[in-house]
Amino acid sequence: MSEAMALAAKPDHVPADRVIDFNIYGVPEQGKDYQERWVEIRDRAPDVFWTPRNGGHWVATRAPDIETVQLKHEIFSHEIISLPRETNIPIIPLTLDPPQHGPIRRLINPAFVPRAVTVLEEKARKVTIQLIEGFADKGECEFIEDFAKILPITIFMSMVDVPEIDREKLMAWTEVMTRSPDIAARQQATAGMAGYIGQFLGQRMQNPGEDVLSKIGQGEVEGRRLSMEEMLSISMLLLFGGLDTVASMLGFIARFLAMHPGHVAQLRESPELIPQAIEELLRRHGIASTARLVKADVKLGGVELREDDMILIPTCLVGLDDRAVDEPMRVDFMRQPIKHAAFGNGPHNCPGAILARREIRVFLEEWLKRIPEFHIKKGTIPVIESGMVGGMVRLELAW
Repeated sequence: MSEAMALAAKPDHVPADRVIDFNIYGVPEQGKDYQERWVEIRDRAPDVFWTPRNGGHWVATRAPDIETVQLKHEIFSHEIISLPRETNIPIIPLTLDPPQHGPIRRLINPAFVPRAVTVLEEKARKVTIQLIEGFADKGECEFIEDFAKILPITIFMSMVDVPEIDREKLMAWTEVMTRSPDIAARQQATAGMAGYIGQFLGQRMQNPGEDVLSKIGQGEVEGRRLSMEEMLSISMLLLFGGLDTVASMLGFIARFLAMHPGHVAQLRESPELIPQAIEELLRRHGIASTARLVKADVKLGGVELREDDMILIPTCLVGLDDRAVDEPMRVDFMRQPIKHAAFGNGPHNCPGAILARREIRVFLEEWLKRIPEFHIKKGTIPVIESGMVGGMVRLELAW
């Protein structure tokens, strides 16, 4: 049995009735809805429970508790954000708490302001049209490999100015780093990613351009130049977001629409609903979970958490909390208000959220013009994997 899969002993402060055998790397069941499985797990467990898997950790399953963990950084620290804790990668500014977080966050924010994103959106639209028209006449595609992985990574690689030929290598590393429970494999993938980025950072420090890596390589925080370790860390965080998260979001959205032709027809007939529909689809199909290190004894969800405990917060459950959202499993493009935490909450909310929304919007607009009706290919089952980020890794569509 690997270290990651060994069962941890129950600490004395954990009540026996709060122990549930739960493994974040084993959430999906073949053919089942990933978020629905999270709801099933939540409904069978206390609001805050403890699992012996992945080093032993707490899990918060209700929106108020998840939001408390997200926002009270002085108690729930970002210092460790993945499980088991041995796999944690110090990717700043994500693994920094305020006030250290802010100055470095401000360094990367300009890459994602609306004006910069508008330029990227134009490129995204060109890439989207080219990809869809490349397979539309075939009557089918494997959506993840043929579209979902290509669009966001093409946009991101243009932002950092690295060769598109390296796409598969970068995606493979990212897949391991976000969904593998194997500690050694994740460490090896991290080292590979760091070595890859490091060579480009070195070049940009000597000969800077207008790309994001150049900005990082020339960046200063509070009057000092960043260290190479800091530059690598920031760059890897951007790569995680750019290479994996949007691809997975697109996959879950496409699966839902392929199974719900009425929703597709609604968007075709009323394209002005697309921006609101995106928020509703994000609410229903959250994919990220994140961990926190407990820095002081605290009571949460009726139990005592102790200093140095770990707690997992599946942010998809914020938008699926039936105590706060009416019929949360139903997708309603007219729903108001739409509450979710797909991009986090508080100062650590995702800086790339605007770009992600634009990419999803471009996908919906251009896909529905060219492929107005589609379904999951007969005889196939979507393949879903879980981890700190849930992923749609295979989705065969036909029309």
